[in-house]
Amino acid sequence: MTDATTTQATGLAQRPRRADARRNYEKLLAAAGEAFAENGTAASLEDIARRADVGIGTLYRHFATRQDLLEAVYIDEVEEMSRAAADLTDLEPWDALVTWLHQFVRYAATKRALADEMMATVDQDAEVFVACRTAITEAGSMLLRRAQEAGVVRPDTNFTDIGRMVAGIAGIRTADSGQIERILDVALDGLRYRAPGA
Repeated sequence: MTDATTTQATGLAQRPRRADARRNYEKLLAAAGEAFAENGTAASLEDIARRADVGIGTLYRHFATRQDLLEAVYIDEVEEMSRAAADLTDLEPWDALVTWLHQFVRYAATKRALADEMMATVDQDAEVFVACRTAITEAGSMLLRRAQEAGVVRPDTNFTDIGRMVAGIAGIRTADSGQIERILDVALDGLRYRAPGA
């Protein structure tokens, strides 16, 4: 997938053009994603720079504030989910949808903490949230539509319903990630199309 396609997912990503700056930017995003997943959004910027193997000055050149870094990680995760949906179109429609929704449940769990922190300075109708919601909805709707057209998913649902169901499952407080996956499988079984009387 090209960089242009990646950027189009939200229209918000502003990655550096120079190769060395872009490498550092990508390393910082990956390190921040790991640090936020492990330590929450209060993870120290110094630790993130250390994980990325760059100086703190390099971090601040790319992300002037913690808010800028949070927003970039948030956008990056949304674009990764959009790319994942496009990459799964070689699978059978049901398998593609289920695989993506399992990725989505993990994404939803980490996204909530980032969004909560970002809402300290922007509201839920800010451009970043609107663009990201649109990108996720389009990606999920594309996979759902394929599965419905193939006759493997019930026709009386939409991605808004499914997205809320999966986000709710992602919010279940448990130390056992396997349990979340099992609950999701049970819920997804309810999406299967069953002929009347079957």
